Amino acid sequence: MERNLIVSLVQNDIFWENKEKNFENISNLISKIEKTDLIILPEMFSTGFSMNVEMLAEGEDEKTFQFLREMAKQKDAMMAGSMIFRENNSIFNRFVAMKPDGEYYFYDKRHLFRMGNEDSFYSAGKRKTIFQWREWNICPLICYDLRFPVWSRNVESQFYDLLIYVANFPQARREVWTTLLKARAIENFAYLVGVNRIGKDVTSEYSGDSAAIHPKGFVLTNITPNVEMVETVELRKNEILELREKFPAYLDADKFEITN
Repeated sequence: MERNLIVSLVQNDIFWENKEKNFENISNLISKIEKTDLIILPEMFSTGFSMNVEMLAEGEDEKTFQFLREMAKQKDAMMAGSMIFRENNSIFNRFVAMKPDGEYYFYDKRHLFRMGNEDSFYSAGKRKTIFQWREWNICPLICYDLRFPVWSRNVESQFYDLLIYVANFPQARREVWTTLLKARAIENFAYLVGVNRIGKDVTSEYSGDSAAIHPKGFVLTNITPNVEMVETVELRKNEILELREKFPAYLDADKFEITN
């Protein structure tokens, strides 16, 4: 019997560059979750999509990591989202997936949003990450990565079952967001969860449109746009395996190699 995965999507507003208020708000939102395996927060959930990296960047023993560790232990679930991370002399938009025991996995955003000058303040990640959690293989990606299907391609040598995008994806491009989420799920024969913020910051407005998508492309959630809310959904592993067995189009996918 394949293990199902219970996932909680946290679609929230973000207080601009105010970590303590964001921690308090998220704590209140997730306090109502009774049972889950994985809680997913938006991109830069503790600060908003800020370029003020000198003031906001943190290492692994500072406030945001401490918050993730505390919440993961409290909920007995993995806590995941991205943050402004400092490592040596570089700054990364880093996705952190924190386990209840305090161990974690991470992924650094590869495609930096040049139209927002992200590439001027952050270093691009060099590697794709696939980690295992409660018998599921999971691939985390971040916001602008959504536009680049080669980077997310599910290859037979390291299949993932769930593709995650955390984002600050503006309302002005909400049709792009919703369309590409479905496309990435369908083409990769995997579940997809996209978690986006709501509200405003200094440059944009955000409608959320967070969703869990079935590998066949239909939406599994009922999250209302522009509303701060949490929705929990159960993903069924056997449905991916049956689809891959009955319709193995991935076997005819073009071979490729990423060289830089």
